[in-house]
Amino acid sequence: MVTHDLSVDLSTTSLNQEEQQATLRELRSQLIKYYRPLLQDGPGPIRIMARIVTELEKACRQHNISEEVIISEIVNRTIGDINVRLITECEGEPGGSRDYRLLADELGVALPGEKLASGYIASGSTYLWLREQMLECERLLLQQGFDLRIYDIYGVGNPVLRSWLAHEMATLWNLPVTYEHILPSLGAMDGIDKTLRGLTLHFQQCSTEGIGILFPEPGFGVPEWQARTYGYTLHRFQTAEEHHFKLTGSQLDALLQEHEDIRVVYLTISNNPTAFSFTAAELRSLYDVLHRYWQNGREILVLADLAYIGTSQPELDRERMSAFQNTDILQHTLFVSSLSKTSTLTGERFGWVTCANPAIANTIAASWTNGMASLPGEWQLRFMAYYRLLQERPWLMEKLRTFYRMRRQRFIEQLRQINTQQPLFAEIYVDDDTTVYNWSKLAPGEDAFSLFEKTGIAGVPGSGFGYTDAYIRFSIGFLPVPAADSTDSKDASTSDATLNNMSTPNIPT
Repeated sequence: MVTHDLSVDLSTTSLNQEEQQATLRELRSQLIKYYRPLLQDGPGPIRIMARIVTELEKACRQHNISEEVIISEIVNRTIGDINVRLITECEGEPGGSRDYRLLADELGVALPGEKLASGYIASGSTYLWLREQMLECERLLLQQGFDLRIYDIYGVGNPVLRSWLAHEMATLWNLPVTYEHILPSLGAMDGIDKTLRGLTLHFQQCSTEGIGILFPEPGFGVPEWQARTYGYTLHRFQTAEEHHFKLTGSQLDALLQEHEDIRVVYLTISNNPTAFSFTAAELRSLYDVLHRYWQNGREILVLADLAYIGTSQPELDRERMSAFQNTDILQHTLFVSSLSKTSTLTGERFGWVTCANPAIANTIAASWTNGMASLPGEWQLRFMAYYRLLQERPWLMEKLRTFYRMRRQRFIEQLRQINTQQPLFAEIYVDDDTTVYNWSKLAPGEDAFSLFEKTGIAGVPGSGFGYTDAYIRFSIGFLPVPAADSTDSKDASTSDATLNNMSTPNIPT
């Protein structure tokens, strides 16, 4: 086998399990040696790690290494996707409230008769129900005079879907918004992209000066690429470990004084990659600083990314979101929401932007109208059907939160057990009960490559998030996490009584 001019001369037949493991580890070592120098100069740390995993799996199959050995020696924790088809965990009685194997069927992802990784055969009833709801939603729109099969003059989506999403923001977070403040998007990234593009027009109308944007790091890197594309001046600031990697009020004040062009502050309220979340008090301290600048006539907007709000306990999310319940704050804040992580619907690309300032909302809407003419009709119907599903089954969100919590706890325990055998970590962080990640600090001399070589677990180096490679991010979303001996399902903070309606087999129509 030859991979990038790296040759491993090993037989491709009649290898026993030990020989297969030795072959796999040699292939892994060779790939790491090749890719290590490319980490900073290549296509980016996330892509580098994902590419190593993909090429290693391909090479293993070329050497007739069994799937069992591949699974035991390669654990891909680079990607943040949640593949519900691969869920195999069940806590308690099969079919009960914590039988997570049912989620693919309950969420309408699994097709009728589909055999999932757990061996469970899906009924597909929700899959079919969603399609019936799409039909009903189209009839509803036609009755109200809105036809998805022709151009939408405003290009920002149908008013019924927008009113439902406004109701969501008002009900969940007590934000007084109407459908005119809602702009549906093809996922959060599309919403951020369109918003940043629209804000360039807004600021150009107000001033001829350059537009700066502040990115606290570590953080999600895609908005940085988007902002650079639209000509923003990027100001990156590395947050501190002692503040749980969150921007503080005093730091924000110093940055705004130093960089007078900063007009936008990008904040992930529950952070990818760190899995730490702002409290209401921390957010208010930031807005106290901003308020002084607003009073002096300097317009600074906050782009608040809510992609992972909803993955934590509801009372904790409500508490942190209470910081935005102020008229002045709402006029200077744009929210980006998504169902990708909260509802494991990554591939559906359901997102929306909430802007309570009507002048700004009207201006940035040009990004939708001029970029798309109309949002896809079938996509809007699918979005509406899923909204109805989540309204009919409110327990689904709680089941997903409990599922994430279980995996995070299991993974942290797994890392701790690894660390007792091999001291690879300086700090294994316990999260704020949110997101689908773990962010930890490696021991001196270790990096993502050495960790992968020694454990088979592939994570993303901190440089993938604007930080240092002394840190690493793992996803708990894509693959199951094995239960350790010390992991006890009673550690989950949600009681069975709270989830006792989760096994409802059908949805009323």
